[in-house]
Formats: sequence, C-alpha cells, structure tokens
Amino acid sequence: MNNKKEKIDYVKLNEVVSLSQRILKLAIIFISIIGIYAITLILKEWHIFGFIFTILSVLVPFFIGLVIAWLLEPIVKYLYNMGINRILGSILVYVIMLGILYLGFTLLFPIFLEQINDFIKILPGILEDGIIWVERFTNNFKNISFIDIEVIKTDMVNYFNDVITSITTEIPTMMINFIKGLFSTIGIFSIGLLIGFYLLVSTSNMKKIFLSLLPVRVRRDVIKLLEEANVSFFAYLKGTILTSTLVFVITATGLWLIGVKASLLLGFICGLTNIIPYIGPYLGGAVAAIVAFSQSVPLGIITLTVISIIQTIEGNIIQPLIMSKTMKLHPVTIIIGLLIFGYFFGILGMIIATPLIAVIKSIAIFVENKYHLFDL
Repeated sequence: MNNKKEKIDYVKLNEVVSLSQRILKLAIIFISIIGIYAITLILKEWHIFGFIFTILSVLVPFFIGLVIAWLLEPIVKYLYNMGINRILGSILVYVIMLGILYLGFTLLFPIFLEQINDFIKILPGILEDGIIWVERFTNNFKNISFIDIEVIKTDMVNYFNDVITSITTEIPTMMINFIKGLFSTIGIFSIGLLIGFYLLVSTSNMKKIFLSLLPVRVRRDVIKLLEEANVSFFAYLKGTILTSTLVFVITATGLWLIGVKASLLLGFICGLTNIIPYIGPYLGGAVAAIVAFSQSVPLGIITLTVISIIQTIEGNIIQPLIMSKTMKLHPVTIIIGLLIFGYFFGILGMIIATPLIAVIKSIAIFVENKYHLFDL
C-alpha cells in the first residue's frame, strides 16, 4: 500500500481559482447587461416609459428647484461657515440672484425680441437664396442621363417655397404660441424658484433624512459615491457655463463689429450650442454663416473666418484653462454618448450626455475600486 501523498500543485490550483473568478465576473457582467436589456424591453412593452415621462413633466418645477438649490448650496455653505445664519444666507443669495435675473430680463429680453423679429424678417430672403443656390447647383448635373435632376430640383424648390409660405402666413400664430410658452415657462420657473428656496434652507435636514433611510453599513459608501459624482458633475457644469458665456459674448461682439444682423441672437445660439461637445460649435457657426451669406458673400466669408478664430481660441485656450482635467473622458466615449443620447432624447439628450457619462464613469470607478469587477 502506497502511503505517499501526492503533492498539491499550488500553481495550477491558483490558476484554476483565478480562471474561475474571471469567469464568474464575466458572467455577472453579462447577466447584468441582459437584465438591463430585458427590463428595458418590459418597460417599453408595458408603455411604462410614457407614464414615467408624464410624471417627470409634472415634476419639472421640482427638478428646477433641485438644480437651483444644488447650484447655490456652495455659496450658502460658504456664508454659513463665515457665521451667517443659513436662512439669512439663503435669502441674501436669492435676492442677489433674482436681482441679476431681473436686470438681465429687463435689459436683454427686449433686444432679443427685436432681433428675433429681425431674424424672422430676413428668413424668407435666406430661403429664397437657398432656392437660387439649389438651382445653380443642380444645373451642374443636367448632362447625367441616369439622374432625373429636374425632379430633384423641383422637389427641393417646392420644399423651400412651402417653408417660406408657412413662415410668412404663420408668423402671428408663432408669436402668440411663443408668448404663451413664455408665460408658461415663467410660471413653472417661478414655482421652481420657490421650491429651490425651501430645498436650500433645509438641505442639511434633507441629507439627514435621506441617510436615515439607508442601511448603516452602506451609508459611508453612498456618501463617498455621491460626493465624487457631485464633484465631477459640478466641475463640468461650472466650466461649461463659463465657456459658453464667453463664447456668447465674444461671438456676439465679433458679429456686431463686422455688421451681421441679429448678432446678439446668433451669439446666443453659438453659446448655447457650444454646450454640445464637438458637434455644437459647427451647428451654431453654420447658422451665423448662413445669415451672413444672405447679406453678402464677402460678409459670409468674413463671418466664417471670425467663427473659426473664436472656436480655435475656445478649443485651445479658454476650454483647457477653465475645464482643466475635470472630465477625463476619451473623445470616442463622448461621441458615442452623443450619438446614443441624441438618438433617444434629441438635442436635450446631446446636452446632458457628457455630464451623465462623467457621473457614470465616477460610479463605475468607485464600484471597480471597491469590488474589482473588471479585474479580469
């Protein structure tokens, strides 16, 4: 009888254990993806998304108030640390904010309305120039036998004519709808301001209530995760507001100096679209260039040059100085996020895509550092 025990090969045993752990992690990731996909299909099949969007639309004032309280919280906290009562600090911050909004509304809003009116007046001329350009462009393809260029040209010209007719006949309706929407927006925003004030005053109490609802063992992790996500999102928002404001001011000033009509409105459009990474600057610049070309070809060329210089300065000087390393996202990741969110939620999705991806990245890094799910 052989009593010799075989030696355990610890190297192979470790390899088997390591392989098993990798397979288990891959299985967890795969099952999670399948589960998310299945839940999405179930929600879509049961029309839950429509119900959710309805609830969210009703809660818009609450979200506005939440964002306002979140933005003003650092200032109120700073005043509190300086010895100012939280309620008094909140009132002081709100008075300053409302004063700035009032001045901006009374000073800039009439100018914006005037420039919107000017833009509507020149829009038919822009479309007529577009018809002329289409006719000239399609004339270059008359000799191609397998393309019925006349049909294409007729369809495009008819489309432009329909747009011109609808604009000229529906301007009163558009203005009435705009005014109705404006008053509705002001009402919703006013409710949001009120909610935001109450949230700002009671932020510390709300944090305590929220944490009390969580199990004790996960409170520290949740606090750390929320702090990291908040820092990432707030840094992005602060940098985006600053860069977009600078683009708005510089663009509006530049277009005004070279004589482009509705320069303030076009500068605002460029600043607003600048929020969308990579794609946004081209969208805003294209609108400004079209308006300038409708005035004259030389002015259009000068406008393109001015926009290009501004975007070069913004991309290489302003954005790196302000944004610094707040995002740390690969360009491919941002572009994929823009495509996905833009497909599902349109322009709004493209605006919120980058900060949401940054927050998701912060959560993924936190989970990875704690559980090492992706150490394959």
